[in-house]
Amino acid sequence: MKQSSSFAYSTDNKRYHTWNYHLRHHFGHKVFKVALDGGFDCPNRDGTVAHGGCTFCSAAGSGDFAGNRADNLVTQFHDIKDKMHTKWKNGKYMAYFQAYTNTHAPVEVLREKFESVLAQEDVVGLSIATRPDCLPDDVVEYLAELNQRTYLWVELGLQTVHERTALLINRAHDFQCYVDGVKKLRKHGIRVCSHIINGLPLENNEMMMETAKAVANLDVQGIKIHLLHLLKGTPMVKQYEKGKLEFLGFEEYVNLVCDQLEILPPEMIVHRITGDGPIDLMIGPMWSVNKWNVLNSIDAELKRRNSFQGKYYRKTEVLS
Repeated sequence: MKQSSSFAYSTDNKRYHTWNYHLRHHFGHKVFKVALDGGFDCPNRDGTVAHGGCTFCSAAGSGDFAGNRADNLVTQFHDIKDKMHTKWKNGKYMAYFQAYTNTHAPVEVLREKFESVLAQEDVVGLSIATRPDCLPDDVVEYLAELNQRTYLWVELGLQTVHERTALLINRAHDFQCYVDGVKKLRKHGIRVCSHIINGLPLENNEMMMETAKAVANLDVQGIKIHLLHLLKGTPMVKQYEKGKLEFLGFEEYVNLVCDQLEILPPEMIVHRITGDGPIDLMIGPMWSVNKWNVLNSIDAELKRRNSFQGKYYRKTEVLS
């Protein structure tokens, strides 16, 4: 890492601690994620805690670019891996259980699914997307065991710290549940990546910054910053039609992400700072489909500001 006073940022033309940079330095070579659909459901879809799912979530459970649910996991893994190799000739793999809630099942089911992929050649780790209300003690104990055997991340969708927004998007758990979930994982040294979404209904810039500040004060090791994409067929379309959702503008988003990066801990790994939804389902914002333009513009704005991740970070008591 390139050092500059008390902060750090990567030397791969980024002023923030990128996921790609982290993996290359941790493993010494290229590692890429292979996104899988483990066949799980979600507790706020199946009635365990709610029905309908989060209002922004697609029918694929936010796994629109994951493997084919109809295929077994080994088949999915090799299909996606081979597609990735058209872009990167060499590399090893992290199996990414992306779609729906990937700890929403008995431990014996989780063990069967996770171990089948870990057994594949050159798989060096697992990334498991789930919810903080799906971390019963026996599941956490199994995750702790995995954490001793492989390179493990657990990704938890926070989205927002604001309870009013959480109700609007049908998240079906409160912020304290999230804090408690992080604490359970960190007790075993498990790496946690928090997901936040910019542009949720009725949220302003100050509210989105408050969410980023909360993540900065959590004991989490990574963050994914998402732009809200409105997709056809999602419950949020009705909220959009009622005027509860206004898309963020391009420059507004670029400046907001730079502001958020500036207040994050410099060592926090930034797994993502934007994203792209399936173009055939996209309602907006349409500027987001040019992902590289967004990424390059964030880089340019940080350079223009002479800024970097952690520039305004002030360490406070970690939430736990």
